[in-house]
Amino acid sequence: MFAFAVLLALGATVSAYPRSSLPAYLNNPKIDTNGSWRIVGGENAAPGEFPFIVSLRGSGNNHFCGGSIINPRSVLTAAHCLIGASPSQVFAVAGTNTLNSGGVTIGSQSLIINPDYDDETIANDVGVVLLQGDFAFSNLIAPVELSNTNVGSVPATLSGWGVTGVDEGAPNDLQRLSTQTIENSVCQLFWGSSVASTQICILSPNGQGACFGDSGGPLIDSNSRVQLGTVSFGVACAVGFPDVFARVSAFNSWINSVSA
Repeated sequence: MFAFAVLLALGATVSAYPRSSLPAYLNNPKIDTNGSWRIVGGENAAPGEFPFIVSLRGSGNNHFCGGSIINPRSVLTAAHCLIGASPSQVFAVAGTNTLNSGGVTIGSQSLIINPDYDDETIANDVGVVLLQGDFAFSNLIAPVELSNTNVGSVPATLSGWGVTGVDEGAPNDLQRLSTQTIENSVCQLFWGSSVASTQICILSPNGQGACFGDSGGPLIDSNSRVQLGTVSFGVACAVGFPDVFARVSAFNSWINSVSA
C-alpha cells in the first residue's frame, strides 16, 4: 500500500510522479483474482469493514488511487491523485471489497485540489472529488467521520488496493493493515523538515506499509474509527521507513468548505 511519492535518497528532495508518467502497471494494473494477496504485510478486509473506502478509477476502469466518502456526493483523497486529471477521467467506486466485481460507480463533476498543495514537497496533499450523483448509504456504503484532534501515537488501520510491491500487481481484495501512528518529533528523525504539523506518520516493521495505488486512501483510528489521514508519500514500499499522510484535522475547515 502506498503513494506516488518517493524519497530519492536519504536527505534528498521529495518528488512526485505525475499521473502522465506513472508506470504502465499502474495505469493498467494486473489484478489477482485468486484472493491470495497479502498487501505488504496486510490481510483481506471483511465485507463492510470499511464502508467508506472508495476506489478511484480511470476511464478504462483501472484503479489508480484510494479515497473515502465524507458525504453522499464527496470523496476525500490526495491532491497528487488529481493532478493532471479531468472530471471525465475519474470515477468513484464504493460498496465492494473487490476490484473486479460489485459496487456502485459514480462519475465526477469536479476535482478540487487544495490551493496550498506543493507538487515539489507534497505538502498539503488533500483533494476532494465532487460526484455527479449521490451514493445511497447502506451497510456497505457509508461516510467516515473526520478527526478534529491533533493526535500523537495511537493504534491505526490502513486500507487500500495498492500494489503488493514495486513490480507487482494490484490485489483484487481490499487489504487492511493494523499499524501505529507516531509522534511528529519521531517521524522528523527520519524525514527531517519534510514532515510538518499538517502531516501524520506511521512506522511499521519492514515488510508492512503502503505502496503505489494506496495514495489518497484513509488511515483511521482503530478505536474511534475516525479518519486521521490520507496516504501521501513514503520511501519505496514497506521498507521500515515512516509512511507520511496528510493530517485530516489540519484541513477540516477547507474540506468542509469545498464539499458538496
